[in-house]
Amino acid sequence: MVCEKCEKKLGKVATPDVWKDGARNTVSSGKVKLGENKLLSGKKCRFSPYSVFRSCRLCKDQLHQSGYNYCPACAYKKGICGMCGVKILDTASYKQSTV
Repeated sequence: MVCEKCEKKLGKVATPDVWKDGARNTVSSGKVKLGENKLLSGKKCRFSPYSVFRSCRLCKDQLHQSGYNYCPACAYKKGICGMCGVKILDTASYKQSTV
């Protein structure tokens, strides 16, 4: 769960979405070059297995993406954005378990 402001910070997919009209990473949009190897083209797109990932601020579990401060489970339980922690939805009327 991410707020509208943090959607711009989300990572990009290496494969183009050719089946969707208006996708942001297709050849027709002009943002993807034909014959480009995404693993070699940019350092931002590459996965580094030795990079240090953060831990969740609430449950101290290790996160799987860089840039996040809260794990998806804690962000959903609290109704907050996983990146910045802004309140997104009211979870007062939700029936959630404590586990």
